[in-house]
Amino acid sequence: MSDVLDLGGRVAFVTGAGQGVGRQIALRLAANNSGGVAVNDYLLDRAERVAEEIRATGGKALAVQADVTDLESVRAAVKKAEITLGNIGTLINNAGNFGARPHADAQKPFWETGPGAWNSSIGVNFYGVINCTSTCVPSMIARGAPGRIITIISEASRYGDVGLEVYAGAKAGAAGFMRATARALGRYEITANCVALAGVSTPPVEESMNADPERAKKVLQKYVIRRLGRPEEVANMVLFLASEAGSYITGQTYGVNGGFVFGQ
Repeated sequence: MSDVLDLGGRVAFVTGAGQGVGRQIALRLAANNSGGVAVNDYLLDRAERVAEEIRATGGKALAVQADVTDLESVRAAVKKAEITLGNIGTLINNAGNFGARPHADAQKPFWETGPGAWNSSIGVNFYGVINCTSTCVPSMIARGAPGRIITIISEASRYGDVGLEVYAGAKAGAAGFMRATARALGRYEITANCVALAGVSTPPVEESMNADPERAKKVLQKYVIRRLGRPEEVANMVLFLASEAGSYITGQTYGVNGGFVFGQ
């Protein structure tokens, strides 16, 4: 019996893959017959470390620096990846949070700030997705079926976290963009889906939780499964959607959230 999680040798481009969830996604794709992984990060040294991890286990990987909010930077990185690894068949839009250079006021109430602060969220979480998707789609079409586009969003887009209004809006915008992209690209057997996250146990999050156990306890009460998610659990869903197992799924959002939000 064939492995339905096999990626068929498709080259993957993973944004924000120098650490955390993005790193785990890159490693998981590399371990399941990706034809190579372009490891993108704003900081090249972080991308290089993850690419070296992949190469150390026998996989093909290339570190590519790019700020996803800069279209020309993205185009240059994708071109470099295509020359070295081949046409992109899988795009993972993972870069997020408040971007590579967060505005000092990014987490203040939005009505007390302005476009400079808002763009910390909108730039990376919405325009970054458009920049990377528009750049990779021609390569996917030229390569031929199948193709996969998976965008990591946040449950803030569905739950509506106070204090993250602009961030939530940007993530919701990315989800809407994926649904429309799914309709546009279905004829080419290119799927487009989202994975929505709640709290994930990355080192900065763990540090924050450990610093205030009482606050951590209150946070975890919001989860049906009383813990934060693990990066590898996110990577498992991404692998599913990127593989043959996800071939008839498009335009959908899957919550990997421990029951923080129940989808409708």
